[in-house]
Amino acid sequence: MLIIAITGMPGAGKSTVAQALEGAGFARIAMGDMIREETGRRGLFLDDKNMGTVMRELREKYGAGAVAELSLRSIQSRGGETVVIDGIRSLAEVEIFRKTADVRLISVLASPKRRFELLTARGRTDAPPDLESFKARDDRELSIGIGDAIALADEAISNEHLTPEELRSTALRIVAGWTKPVGS
Repeated sequence: MLIIAITGMPGAGKSTVAQALEGAGFARIAMGDMIREETGRRGLFLDDKNMGTVMRELREKYGAGAVAELSLRSIQSRGGETVVIDGIRSLAEVEIFRKTADVRLISVLASPKRRFELLTARGRTDAPPDLESFKARDDRELSIGIGDAIALADEAISNEHLTPEELRSTALRIVAGWTKPVGS
């Protein structure tokens, strides 16, 4: 099995890449959805503060790979040869997935200014209401090891000046190289 794992700071374009790969026929699991489900199960409002608290609590209680372990259950129930994981936040998560599959990591990059614009434009309840909240979210993500995952990705895509279609096509081209049969 091949797992295509996508990492990047909040708002960089991870979900756009994951959705493009899903549209190409790959099964998709969003790690953020695991956090959203757990936050909702606890009866908490789905905002950045509550979801961040739940994410940290899961990692503190069950280890740095806790969300990856939750995602593995979903992967195993779906089957298939290639699965896309949207939202890698640490190398510990990558290592959890490597226990069961070959993992290729794509990093999606964008400046803080661009990411803030993209986050606020998408209109989700966990979007940062201001720059201070945005910076706090970045600090939280960096504190759990996302920087290491971004730095050690197999491929990186700069989404600073791409249209959504250009981002999608770049990701599809990269993944096509990984999934091409040997000798093709």
